[in-house]
Amino acid sequence: MIQRVYEQVQKAQKIDHIVVATDNQRIFSAVTSFGGNAIMTSENHPSGTDRCFEATQKTNQKFDAIVNIQGDEPYIDPQQIDQIAELIALNKVDIATLISPVTDKSLLFDPNVVKVVISKTGKALYFSRQAIPFNRNKASEKWLDAYRYFRHLGIYAYKNEVLEAITRLNPSGLEETESLEQLRWLENDFYIQAGITEKESISIDTPEDLKKLINKI
Repeated sequence: MIQRVYEQVQKAQKIDHIVVATDNQRIFSAVTSFGGNAIMTSENHPSGTDRCFEATQKTNQKFDAIVNIQGDEPYIDPQQIDQIAELIALNKVDIATLISPVTDKSLLFDPNVVKVVISKTGKALYFSRQAIPFNRNKASEKWLDAYRYFRHLGIYAYKNEVLEAITRLNPSGLEETESLEQLRWLENDFYIQAGITEKESISIDTPEDLKKLINKI
């Protein structure tokens, strides 16, 4: 799966350097065996963002922005990667991410699927494991017909200086309540720009996700 993600990233037009950041020797060996770049990082990082920052420090290179792609996204589309690279290049944006419309009611109420609400210009207002916004005037089975809900995809891009800044923040109340690190950034007033993509991204977060993917294949 790691190799598949790596090869998808290679197809993106706006990525200059690719590296897998891991604390697992098996993953490190697997990546180097297919000719990829890998960096061993600490096993004590509380999040992928912290691991990403350590990796950038160890590359000894200066980047304008960093795109953080999770290794459990084997179907990440290269165009999605280029899309987020374009978003992070905007002057006012500190952090960029991608979202997609929710079309399946089971996803809307699945706490493993993070939902997001945005402003008219795409600025992220809030992320939650709950279905947001709450529709007080409709039965839950009618929510998708009454409003356009969005799910969050597990990909981020950060301005170089922003990545360092957010790793120095203390955990926030919202973050600890929802177990979502991006809420720490919102609470500290970082500007998160969300880009809408219609392409579905299949992540492998649980054993059930893997079973669903195998059944599709």
